Amino acid sequence: MMTKKTQTHLAGATISEFDGVRYLHLGTDWVQGAMRIRSPRKLELEYIQRMMAWLLWRPSDQLGQGHAVQLGLGAGAITRFSHQVLRWRTTAVEINPSVVAANRLWFQLPADDDRLQVVEADAARWVLDDAHLQTVDALCVDLYDHEAAAPVLDDEDFYRACRGLLAPGGLMAVNLFGRDSSFDRSAARVAAAFGADQLWQLAPTAEGNTILVAGRDVAVPDRETLTARAAVIEARYGLKAGKWLRLLRPYQAHGA
Repeated sequence: MMTKKTQTHLAGATISEFDGVRYLHLGTDWVQGAMRIRSPRKLELEYIQRMMAWLLWRPSDQLGQGHAVQLGLGAGAITRFSHQVLRWRTTAVEINPSVVAANRLWFQLPADDDRLQVVEADAARWVLDDAHLQTVDALCVDLYDHEAAAPVLDDEDFYRACRGLLAPGGLMAVNLFGRDSSFDRSAARVAAAFGADQLWQLAPTAEGNTILVAGRDVAVPDRETLTARAAVIEARYGLKAGKWLRLLRPYQAHGA
């Protein structure tokens, strides 16, 4: 059965600013997201940039369209990027209404339109809605509460539900703490849900965030194709896709 950490309350969103960057917090010093005030469409945090590594598995002629879903809004960086830069249909699912309100007020999240829908809902329930089955091309999962200790949703049933959301060829990126003892357990759960041959990981950031990318029936391209795709992504979106390739490796279970 899918489980999640018990939440007695949802912490209120708070804001800080430093050196031209605005940060979102949930009542603690932990950073839940960031936006450079003069460049709101830029992906400011390194781990958020790496959350877009799923683009490498997407054929270059398919970069201009799709349905992107974010579970956990944070400071709206991925949502703004998917909606305003990729120009994809974009859905964000966020349980905390104060986070949504802060995004509208302080993080330049636009009002819903024909390509953007921000849903105030529990991601654990949203992923189980049959109406969403196989409707998602790119799924970004970044679900941490005010304690920021471990993902709020992190069991095999949850990741199987995430796979069920993906259309064939769809991809999921999930943020984990790669230097934390829980990483191997979390990665093994994703591998069990998606298959180890459909799972890749980037090296940890300086802060310890490790991004896993999991696919649903994704054809694994050769290195030459990935290199060509990386060049397109860098030229079109200004992302460090060539660096991602150098940091990327197929998933291997701990001790394998």
